[in-house]
Amino acid sequence: MSVVSPPTPKIGLPATIIGLAAGVILTGIGVIFGFVQGVSVQTIILSAIATLAAFVWGWLFILGQFVSDAPPPAEGELSEGRKVWLKFRPAIYGLIAILALFLILSLTIEGFFNVWNVVSLLILLTIIVLTRTLGRHFQENRSAFVGIMVLSGLFSIGTMNIEGFASAINIKSMLLFASFLGIASVGQTLVALLGGLDLSIPFIIGAANVGLLYIIGLGVPPWLAVIIVLAIGAGLGVINGFLSYRLQGQALIVTLGTGFAISGGVQIVTSIGSAYSGNVFGQVPAWLSNLAAMNGSTFGLPFPPVIAIWLAIAIILVAGMRLTVYGRYLYALGVNRTSAKRVMISELAYWVMMYAISGFFAAVTGSLLLGWSGGGFIGVGDQYLFLTLAAVVVGGTSLLGGAGGYGFTVIGVLVLQVLSSFLIGIGLDFEWQQFIFGLLILPMVALYARSPHIRTQI
Repeated sequence: MSVVSPPTPKIGLPATIIGLAAGVILTGIGVIFGFVQGVSVQTIILSAIATLAAFVWGWLFILGQFVSDAPPPAEGELSEGRKVWLKFRPAIYGLIAILALFLILSLTIEGFFNVWNVVSLLILLTIIVLTRTLGRHFQENRSAFVGIMVLSGLFSIGTMNIEGFASAINIKSMLLFASFLGIASVGQTLVALLGGLDLSIPFIIGAANVGLLYIIGLGVPPWLAVIIVLAIGAGLGVINGFLSYRLQGQALIVTLGTGFAISGGVQIVTSIGSAYSGNVFGQVPAWLSNLAAMNGSTFGLPFPPVIAIWLAIAIILVAGMRLTVYGRYLYALGVNRTSAKRVMISELAYWVMMYAISGFFAAVTGSLLLGWSGGGFIGVGDQYLFLTLAAVVVGGTSLLGGAGGYGFTVIGVLVLQVLSSFLIGIGLDFEWQQFIFGLLILPMVALYARSPHIRTQI
């Protein structure tokens, strides 16, 4: 039996001519910009050809979505073109906004219109088109697909526009800082899968960073001091979990309150007899410095062991959450607590356990950051309040619980780190980085807020 493919929509000559004319006008504007800014003729020609080809292809592709040989819709039904418009409207608006921004920057910034920025624009537009088309075939892991596309695009754009962006030392630097964020985001991911959040993470990181060096300074063996700090971190997580479970309507305030308490308490203890409130100075063990320093080595290989530690944690978590009964129970609780209780899954036990893990890995992060910095500072974890949430959300784990996982968070961490390195490479200050991160996370949160929760689909 032969299969007959549907006929290709016929766009028509007038629409094709209009698209070609619009492409020529857009390309002409770009050529004028190029000559005004003194760009070489070869660069102008290559950019013009690429711009015209991309515009005409995009015009025909988008227009083709609205042309259909299907019979006209019945009264009260939407036409095929209208359905496609409603489906692709956000992407089309995004394309228009990006093109408008590119034109504005070309007009206002001298030298902005160059071949590398044009190629970067084409990469960005390609990502949008692919995520809106191919993304439909990855419904189960759509956020992972989108994240990988964005990560690839950011790295490509950074490589073309920033000298040394793809060098071995910069990649090692990005992986090092991504490891700190990735380890700190372990607990935030697990708690989010239950439908909660942990705002005490940055305070535990700072307290562990200061407390570990203070305990070592008292003469306690470093290995024992690390165990003490990690146990205290897990204990604080247990308190957070128990109180958050009992007071779920105020879970955010509870974790924030315990965070402030531990941070203030550690500063009181460590500043007794010292003129440095919130800071502790001392000798960091060489093995701890090797774990997290840029010049650290792993079994003789020239990269810090914290990268390998993060990789091992990621593999264990991803496999454990997908293949073990404990992982399935965690997702079950996030999807529907009532149903989980009826099959004898203890919500209290999992709630306390996930917060304990969160406190433990926050303390791990604080300890590793001590090895990286060489000194204790109570504010070292401040940035992780926002970044752990951003990594979870950008990766695609729902803040409503029951959907996502640590594998998604790993992608979110890498996207944020590559984006941060790119912004630093083009000379933006930390405040502008925070601003752009905020612009990135807001639409993601809005998207999850508008999506039906998974429990409504069962």
